[in-house]
Amino acid sequence: MDESPEIAFDEEVEVLTAKEHHIVLHNDDINSFDHVIRCLVRICDQTPEQAEQCAYIVHYQGKCVVKTGAYEDLKPRCLLLLEEGLSAELV
Repeated sequence: MDESPEIAFDEEVEVLTAKEHHIVLHNDDINSFDHVIRCLVRICDQTPEQAEQCAYIVHYQGKCVVKTGAYEDLKPRCLLLLEEGLSAELV
């Protein structure tokens, strides 16, 4: 006789309704690794280690997502990256 215990699922699931946006940083031949890292730490709230990894990804892969979130949060950050001379886009 196989009696399985009943399992009750009364968990509420939060549904993501807002679309996530991304700041994509593109490679260029102008900015130094140090400048890119400083900008990512200051503007995108990355740790120095994260910023260094992103800088290498951008250098070797051509681009990297450096920040994800709400459009309202990312737009001013992307503009600051552009003002610093970096090649970034908000998608």
